[in-house]
Amino acid sequence: MKKRFIILTVLILFFAYIIYSKYIYSPLIFKIRSDFEKPIQIKNIPKGIESLSSKGCAACHQEIYEEWAASMHAKAYIDPLFQAYWRKDNNIWICLNCHTPLQNQQDFIITGFEKGDIKKPITQKNEDFSHELREEGITCATCHVRDGVILGPYGDTNAPHPTKYDPIFKSTAICDRCHQVPSGKTMLYIANPCNTSEEFHGGPYASKGYVCQTCHMPEVERPAATDSPIRKVRQHLWRGGYSPDMLKRALMVSLDKKINNGMIDLILKIENTGAGHKVPTGDPDRYITVHFDVINKKGEILKSRQYSIGRWIIWKPIIIEVYENRIKPHESKEYKFNYNASTGDEIRVQVVYHIMTERAKNKLKQKYGLKEDISIEYKVFEDLTPLNP
Repeated sequence: MKKRFIILTVLILFFAYIIYSKYIYSPLIFKIRSDFEKPIQIKNIPKGIESLSSKGCAACHQEIYEEWAASMHAKAYIDPLFQAYWRKDNNIWICLNCHTPLQNQQDFIITGFEKGDIKKPITQKNEDFSHELREEGITCATCHVRDGVILGPYGDTNAPHPTKYDPIFKSTAICDRCHQVPSGKTMLYIANPCNTSEEFHGGPYASKGYVCQTCHMPEVERPAATDSPIRKVRQHLWRGGYSPDMLKRALMVSLDKKINNGMIDLILKIENTGAGHKVPTGDPDRYITVHFDVINKKGEILKSRQYSIGRWIIWKPIIIEVYENRIKPHESKEYKFNYNASTGDEIRVQVVYHIMTERAKNKLKQKYGLKEDISIEYKVFEDLTPLNP
């Protein structure tokens, strides 16, 4: 009798999960924001330019083009990590609206969904699809071309194409579209999985007039184009979590050392002094580790302690944030370590930023075709304290 009850319970739970996954999970977990549900449509190419490709912009905007070409925006589609993650997510179409945001970059057009299930799009061939343009990821036209006009922060440019001032370049709106997962009362989120924009708008800098561009597109004085006047324009680098220099600007790390009667006490302080959002932010796979290691002359670790800073999320059957301890703007965290200085050779203290775990990287290699040996971590801080035996 007991065995039958267990079998019946398992069957009921199994079929309940199937029904939930098919009819409830998709529309609630994967609801698409209205401003994000379709790619950007550009019907008219501005007169004076031959195509929407960024390569054409280089003729007059060489310095800006080179910055863009070196950025993660330019690699948004071809990035091996994105491609592997995308395969893991069954190449779901919605990823393309950020990584190839122009309709001309997508080889199909979505005309609807089977029974309203957004994981089952109804598609038709896109006659305007450009393979070359798709490879450019977040290209110049993504932000600057609309309705046959080149948009920018100035409207008085003497250019070979029509130009128009758009205040969006002085706000966060142009970044919010992709750097914020949708949320709302109808969503079964107990935590938004990627919410950089929300973190910024709820932080201390937004009310002071700062925008994303303040840090990620710093101002420089130079001509915006060939034969243009010198004035304040923004660099097109968008450095963030992949840049060690950017992390070092965001986090102030200090180490206090005290030695008393053979005991050494270390206090590591990490303060978010330079980011308007939490650190780490964006992809929930990112995290920071703090390491205290006592190392002898042979290089052997005699004692160690490690702390982690990040998010721990359960993705199914609903998205639940189990725990998070990321560093808010202006917040500081302290980590302590003590040791008897009579043994060991030195104490090494490190702060390391991780794009993902080594286990996750290996899984992407083994199951989802990640072929390149990509660096997934780098040091933000390191200190060696000699011990006196």
